[in-house]
Amino acid sequence: MKSILVTGAAGFIGSNFVELALSKGHKVVGYDALTYAGHLETLEPFKNNPGFTFVKGNILDQELFLKTLKEHQIDWVAHFAAESHVDKSISGPGAFIETNINGTFSLLSASRAYFESLSGSKKEGFRFLHVSTDEVFGELGPTGKFSETTPYAPNSPYSASKAGSDLLVRAWHHTYGLPTLITNCSNNYGPRQFPEKLIPHMIFCALQGKPLPVYGKGENIRDWIHVKDHSRGILQALEGGKSGETYCFGGNSERKNIEVVHALCRVLNELRPRSGGAKYEELITFVTDRPGHDFRYAIDDSKAQRELGYVHEFKSFEIGLRATVEWYLSNLDWSQKVTSKPGVKVSYDWSLVAKG
Repeated sequence: MKSILVTGAAGFIGSNFVELALSKGHKVVGYDALTYAGHLETLEPFKNNPGFTFVKGNILDQELFLKTLKEHQIDWVAHFAAESHVDKSISGPGAFIETNINGTFSLLSASRAYFESLSGSKKEGFRFLHVSTDEVFGELGPTGKFSETTPYAPNSPYSASKAGSDLLVRAWHHTYGLPTLITNCSNNYGPRQFPEKLIPHMIFCALQGKPLPVYGKGENIRDWIHVKDHSRGILQALEGGKSGETYCFGGNSERKNIEVVHALCRVLNELRPRSGGAKYEELITFVTDRPGHDFRYAIDDSKAQRELGYVHEFKSFEIGLRATVEWYLSNLDWSQKVTSKPGVKVSYDWSLVAKG
């Protein structure tokens, strides 16, 4: 079993990865600054697990990160921590440059110093895995998919900052010999996602009877991967991936945004019907499209399937979506806690959400 340091552990994908790694018997050190999208409530299920330790720390704090690596004799770093909301990157790009680029540089510098202090099998087995996104590749037309060989063409401050951090990771491998891995994934969905993102945001707007805002005509296409499938892929990359390689993880579930919202409405109509026989679809409202909105993303993950044995356990988007809605309906207390803290701008009328 390995000792894994997980940055962004109190966030959406990071916390799901923590859950998986602990279930496999690994020791996990969660490292998180607890910004607006990272919450200790997310880690509540693991607080009494003897294999889990939490360190509150910013990824820009190189000294603390290096100290944590040494104290816990870390074997693998799984770097999830990032600013990731595209709309926020458009209105305030500075935070994305600071966290995603400078923060990754800080981690790479500390990890290199730690790696060079190791010897023998400990040094041979060390890995630094950087979790990235399909958005670094730009946008696709009606056909084709992104793969590990697709040229980078980021179109938003968010995707540009992630592309920059990817290139830093690549450079630290080729220049300094740091054993790195990069993963690029499709849109994630599932439990414990902060409610500023599409699926949980639509759920809570719907439960309040508020408009469901869809950009443009809802024609933009995304490939959706359940966060638990993505977490399994990342663990497989750490276990069997080749140093210096990139692995893409997709969900094989392309949907137009409007199709996602309609599918979500159908599930809510069944699980939490509106009063008077009204349908949630009646709340759909089209709003002005955001700047630089990429048309389509899709990922070819055949390399991960071939080299890592990666498989999708969620065989359809509809199965995963239903499970996701059920989780949010059963965990309204978690959602209320994480969105009701000072500094969090996402707000809901929880008295209306809780009805039903």
